[in-house]
Amino acid sequence: MFWQTWSFAFGVTVPNLLILLLGMVLRRTGLMDDSFNEKASRLVFNIALPCLLFFSVAQGHDSSGSNLPLAIYGGLGTVVTFLLLELVAIKLVKDPRERGIFVQGGFRANTGIAGLAYASLAFGSEGIALGSMYLAVTVILFNVLSVITLTRSLKGGQGKRIGLKPVLHGIVTNPLIIGLLLGLAFQHSHLPMLPTIASTGDFISGMALPLAMLCAGASLDWKAMFRSSNVAAWSSASRVIFVPALMTFGAWLFGFRDAALGVIFLFSCTPTAAGSYVMTRAMGGNATLAANIIAVTTLGSFFTTALGLYLLRTLGVI
Repeated sequence: MFWQTWSFAFGVTVPNLLILLLGMVLRRTGLMDDSFNEKASRLVFNIALPCLLFFSVAQGHDSSGSNLPLAIYGGLGTVVTFLLLELVAIKLVKDPRERGIFVQGGFRANTGIAGLAYASLAFGSEGIALGSMYLAVTVILFNVLSVITLTRSLKGGQGKRIGLKPVLHGIVTNPLIIGLLLGLAFQHSHLPMLPTIASTGDFISGMALPLAMLCAGASLDWKAMFRSSNVAAWSSASRVIFVPALMTFGAWLFGFRDAALGVIFLFSCTPTAAGSYVMTRAMGGNATLAANIIAVTTLGSFFTTALGLYLLRTLGVI
C-alpha cells in the first residue's frame, strides 16, 4: 500500500512540475519573455480559465441536491481558513502589498483540476460524484475571496483607504467568477449544449492549465524564492501542511469517513491554483512571488498527499 500511495502521488503531481520546468527552460532560451508572459497571462485570465470553468460546470452533473453536507463543510472550511490566514498575514508579512498574495497562496487550492484528478484516481467515479458540488462551492469562494484579499492588499498597500465599492467591482467584473456563474446558469437552464460549441470549448479550456503553468514557470525566481521575508515558504506551508491538516481533522470531528473524508483531504492538499498567478499579475501584484508559491506547493503536495493518504489508510478512516 505504501508504494501504491507514492505512485499515485507521483502520477498526479509530477506532470505539473514538468510543465513548470519547461517554462523555466523556455524563458532561458528566449522563447518566453516578459512581453509574451504578460499577453499569455491575460489570455489565460480573460479567456481560457473562464471557458474552463464555464464548460466544466455547464456540462457537469447537477448534484445540488446531493452531497450537501460535504459542500457546506467545504464552504465553511474555506472561509475559516481564509480568515485565519488574513489574521496571520498581518503579523507575518511585513509588506502590505504581499499579504493578499500570501493569503491567496495559502487557501486557494487547485480543486478544479488537481482535486478532481486526485479524487478520480483514489476513489474512481465515487470520488468525482462526491467532489462535484464541493468543487463548485469552493471554486466560487476561492475566486471571490481572492479578489477581496488582493484588492485590499494591493490598493491598501498604496496607502489608499479601501471601501466596499472597489471590492464589489472587482468581484462582479472578474472573468473567472463570470465564467462560473454563467456555467451554473446554463446547467440549471437544462438547455442542450451543441456538440460543436462543446468541442470548441474543450479546445480553449484545454490550454488553460498548461499555458498558466508555463507562464508561472517562466516567472520563477529561485534566488528570491526563500528571501528573508519567507513569504513564499510560509504561504506554501499553509497550503500543503496546515490547511489540509485543519480541514481533514475538522472533517473527522464532524463525522466524515471513508471516501468523503478522503475527498476532503485530497481537495485540501492540492497545490495552489495556477489561476492565482494570472489573477495576481492581472491585478498588478508581485507575480514572481505568486509563481514561486505555485512551484513550492506543487512540489510539496507530492509528499503531503502521499504521507497523508498513507496515514489515513493506516488509521482505517478512509
